[in-house]
Amino acid sequence: MSHAPTFIHLRLHSEYSVNDGIVRLDDAISQAKQDKMPALALTDFGNVFGLVKFYKAARGAGIKPVIGCDVWLTNDANRDQPYRALLLCRSRTGYLALCELLTQAYRSNQYRGRAELRREWFAEIGTSGLIMLSGAQHGDVGQALCQGNEKLAQEFARQWLSIFPGAYYLELQRTGATGEGGYIEYALDLASELQIPVVATHPVQFLKRSDFRAHEARVCIAQGYVLSDRRRKKEFTEEQYFKTPEEMAALFADIPEALANSVEIAKRCNLELELGKSRLPNYPTPPGVTLDDYLVAQAKEGLELRLQQLFPDEAVRETNREKYQARLEFETKTIIQMGFPGYFLIVADFINWAKQNGVPVGPGRGSGAGSLVAYSLSITDLDPLRYDLLFERFLNPERVSMPDFDIDFCQDGRDRVIDYVKQKYGAESVSQIATFGTMAAKAVVRDVGRVMEWGYNRTDELAKLIPFQPGKQVTLAMAREMEPKLKEREETEDETRELLELAEQLEGMTRNVGMHAGGVLIAPGKLTDFTPLYVAEGADSMVSQFDKDDVEAIGLVKFDFLGLTTLTILDWAVRYIRMVRPDGDSFKLETLPLDNKETYQRIFSA
Repeated sequence: MSHAPTFIHLRLHSEYSVNDGIVRLDDAISQAKQDKMPALALTDFGNVFGLVKFYKAARGAGIKPVIGCDVWLTNDANRDQPYRALLLCRSRTGYLALCELLTQAYRSNQYRGRAELRREWFAEIGTSGLIMLSGAQHGDVGQALCQGNEKLAQEFARQWLSIFPGAYYLELQRTGATGEGGYIEYALDLASELQIPVVATHPVQFLKRSDFRAHEARVCIAQGYVLSDRRRKKEFTEEQYFKTPEEMAALFADIPEALANSVEIAKRCNLELELGKSRLPNYPTPPGVTLDDYLVAQAKEGLELRLQQLFPDEAVRETNREKYQARLEFETKTIIQMGFPGYFLIVADFINWAKQNGVPVGPGRGSGAGSLVAYSLSITDLDPLRYDLLFERFLNPERVSMPDFDIDFCQDGRDRVIDYVKQKYGAESVSQIATFGTMAAKAVVRDVGRVMEWGYNRTDELAKLIPFQPGKQVTLAMAREMEPKLKEREETEDETRELLELAEQLEGMTRNVGMHAGGVLIAPGKLTDFTPLYVAEGADSMVSQFDKDDVEAIGLVKFDFLGLTTLTILDWAVRYIRMVRPDGDSFKLETLPLDNKETYQRIFSA
């Protein structure tokens, strides 16, 4: 930190806080750079959805990323008044502890939509790589002080000091919220008495002061309120924008050590993430046999079976054998050279399990159908040599990227295959992947219209002015150019102008968390060694807290398990044929000729 900074933001809710932040990551990093802040923290509420994107963007901009999370702590005396705390990662050890803590909260301690941490977990999981900030007025110490219960505040503070030795700070904030002045006075007395360091933080919810109304609209959208509702609990103030170090210095001029400690904490947080290195789960091979040798042996064995199917006549088979063996040797060498034999063996294993256990599997599609190794291992059912399909489209040593088979399973049996994978590699090593829905133009206009108390018909009329183009995301800026009526209404109607202005500030932001349609992660060991897991309220399925690009960046490998109803229908047809035909037992889809003239004549004459 070259130019002796005076303050670092350690509290920031981005759009990935989903309910109450509207800061876009790139904007926050640009602002930090403009303010000459050498470091910046991302501490979204109860999750680290944006962690990898933030880490990469901050490092790319020459800013040190500080990684943490704003968490709920269970209040056993009153579950409806949980406490808050801020956890920051000092090291990889701390990151792993945070992954465990968040995963445990989502899996076992959700209450009214909040994934809460329990105090006893810290001792079980360990805190050596973490720093805890007290949560200011909202933490357990803060709430006890605000209620005038100094004895309880001391008790809580002593507990945290023993759980986080040398890494617990009393947090001070001046956002203009009621009761802050009294809290700071009590907190300073407590800090002096127990020798606890204090730190100034500013809970950033939006970038500029003028963004406050858009932020309030977002909170109303999430909570189901309207902007004018007087009963709505006002949790935020317009001061919660990204203040400059100079503004923070003026705000805490009377407590300079609280500002200095924000810089000190940023210096203590040195999490390094290893990105871009894929780690496959360990595929079990027979004793003394390497993964490379096992792939070659399995591929050769499989090819022999395929050749017998393709060329029942032995003489014809021997004539064709050489070109198939040459292609197989070329492919296996490439796969081994690129380090992917494990990937092929893992995919072949669960596909063959599915086929042997009555789960229909697609014949293969996409560039993976160009691999003879995949055909030999029964991953695909199309002979790539017959159709002149190129292996290089699937795997190319000059463009190193993970192979990616798009695998279709019968919709009814897909979950059985995922369960098999969980049994084989361990439930702690398998999960699905998060996706983040965003506020598209039409939807955000409808949302903002509702919180501004526009009637349904009026909002609907405006939203319908946004053109629909299949396969293309039309933004509000594009809609103005494409639809003159929209531009005209914005220029002549004040309320329409206000609605579109708010909508544009929120457009494209993260709206909700979903599950990737087909992606399944299989980790080498526990998933929480890579990413915390998320479980939607009332759901059973665990998903990673990172999306598909970020899980791959952090080293996990995605396997596609796509559910296809067409395969289910084909399976019903096969069962029916086997029931009604005398020779039905021998009927198989894979033996049907793909060049039967009569069949095509029937289709085209229908």
